[in-house]
Amino acid sequence: MTSIVGTMSGTSADGIDMAELETDGIHVARFGAADTTPYSAKTRRSVLDAIAAGALDRFAWPEIAKAVTQDHATALEGFIVKHGLAPDLVVFHGQTVWHDPDKGETVQLGNPQVLANRLKLPVVGDVRLADMKAGGQGAPLVPVFHRALANDLPQPVCFLNIGGVSNLTYLNGEGILAFDIGPGNALLDDWIRLNGAGDIDLDGAISSKGMPNADRVSAALNHPFFALPGPKSLDRNAFSMSVAQGLSLEDGAATLVAFTAEAIARAARLCPQEPKLWIICGGGRLNPTLMKALSVRLAGDVKASEAFDIDGSALEAQAMAFLGARLQAGLPTSYPQTTGAKTPVVGGQLYLPVSG
Repeated sequence: MTSIVGTMSGTSADGIDMAELETDGIHVARFGAADTTPYSAKTRRSVLDAIAAGALDRFAWPEIAKAVTQDHATALEGFIVKHGLAPDLVVFHGQTVWHDPDKGETVQLGNPQVLANRLKLPVVGDVRLADMKAGGQGAPLVPVFHRALANDLPQPVCFLNIGGVSNLTYLNGEGILAFDIGPGNALLDDWIRLNGAGDIDLDGAISSKGMPNADRVSAALNHPFFALPGPKSLDRNAFSMSVAQGLSLEDGAATLVAFTAEAIARAARLCPQEPKLWIICGGGRLNPTLMKALSVRLAGDVKASEAFDIDGSALEAQAMAFLGARLQAGLPTSYPQTTGAKTPVVGGQLYLPVSG
């Protein structure tokens, strides 16, 4: 078993999640400390601007990558000292600002070599690139970790992650299927910021006061992505806030919540069997309005991950640590059923610290 620290900074750019695991890439011997450190205000603004601009603003990426690396290094140094850790390895996901699997492109900003040199530790980076080269979507990568968590759970079970986008992992015995679903929190967060009401719909307080516009939700669900079978993935900017434009703050928020929930309900139809249980991870599980909407729309039990002693905020960072152990062991990190790659793929690149 190896002590590994994983990192994740999602497309909401709300911070750097860090988590330590002791694992061999098959089993988890111990769940260690987990924390989130916010990006600096300047870095977050730059990241969000880069995500909004997409591939049109590639010239800005090198400077943002430096800032992302710097913020990760500072956060990791503090995390390691605070918790008295001595990790054997760090897995650096980097900051996604562009993802277009149809063109074989995925961009995670950050420099693993610079991070390794700063931390004086081996760092695994480029976790998505091998999958893309093998014809995969490069996402989602968490399903192999979900499988390690699912042994004692009733099946079929779905792990549903609601971050900037939403994605699921369907598990039934040895059967596994994973794919991106559609919008998660990103559109709702953008809507709240656009209206000067904060950064998120805290506790679902805004969306709970609104009335969703069913016609707009129905029209948005005509997007061809929803009819595609899995595996499939999408960029954060694949959908826009147009579904809410012209509505009040509250009605727009309620409409975006309904859009997310209905997209997830439709995705359930793509599963081989109806899941008995939905385990909700990511920031979406903290929005009671969204959780209620899911409970109404999904046939199986809908539970936040904490009901099973799974840290829904740390799970993706834990998953990155798990992927690092699988790379060390030469085990696949993605499969045809999870990303559409032609063959199982061992993903990630190891960067050793260089002094001087």
